[in-house]
Amino acid sequence: MDWLQQLINGISLGSIYALIALGYTMVYGIIKLINFAHGDVFMVGAFIGFYAITGWGLGFLPALIISMAFCAGFGVLIERIAYKRLRNATRIAALITAIGMSLLIEYLMIYIRGAQPEAYPADVLPNKAINLFGAQINSQSLFILLTSIILMIILQFIVHRTKMGKAMRAVSLDMDAARLMGINVDKTISFTFAIGSALAGAAGVVFGVYYTKIEPLMGVIPGLKAFVAAVLGGIGSIPGAMVGGIILGSVESIVSAAGFSLWRDAAAFIILILILIFRPSGIFGKNTKEKV
Repeated sequence: MDWLQQLINGISLGSIYALIALGYTMVYGIIKLINFAHGDVFMVGAFIGFYAITGWGLGFLPALIISMAFCAGFGVLIERIAYKRLRNATRIAALITAIGMSLLIEYLMIYIRGAQPEAYPADVLPNKAINLFGAQINSQSLFILLTSIILMIILQFIVHRTKMGKAMRAVSLDMDAARLMGINVDKTISFTFAIGSALAGAAGVVFGVYYTKIEPLMGVIPGLKAFVAAVLGGIGSIPGAMVGGIILGSVESIVSAAGFSLWRDAAAFIILILILIFRPSGIFGKNTKEKV
């Protein structure tokens, strides 16, 4: 039953990618911007959770909530400082700004606290082996998967059942028409950054609990993989980001189980190349013609 164990591990890892990918896809869906600083918001969330647990003695859930709240505010601040003035700028200007913001956050964190890694305490969540259909499943994996699923359900509720969610969908469809209908577009975009960044903060805490080690440059590879997950699912599609993350995590887990653990990072980018060649719009994306 090793395959079941690897599948659960892969889905748990994929759910972390999905939480990060949701921020990419939501922001792109509204203002057509790939926010490459998003992986570093994930890193900041991991450190906020770490200091909440080790410095304040809090449990997993309070640390998760504090990290999400801090990252929500941090995401809005990034949008106001770096992106708001570039709404009508060229795509390349926004892209360069996003990369610059990513590097600024990384090296500002190194300047503030140094480059040394930290380790989450091993007893944040109970770590027991659960026998499921003959496979030994780590209880942490199941708890992380459950946490991610709950957060995704809450996101779906916000997007489809709340007034702000309706405004987000309207701005995504047509920003100018939404503005004419009385929707506060700036407030809606800030809310989108807040929600996406809060999910990235949650992913940072979950990642820290799962992998223990965190460091200031930890957001680069998971951030890129989450971007691959968003493209795989169809950039701009919320269900696509979820499915893309889970597929990517499962593939990585299978590659590692097959004895090719050195290739697990490469697998994500091989998937990206294949998707861009054979289905550029992704699994849930739609083919649209666009002037650049």
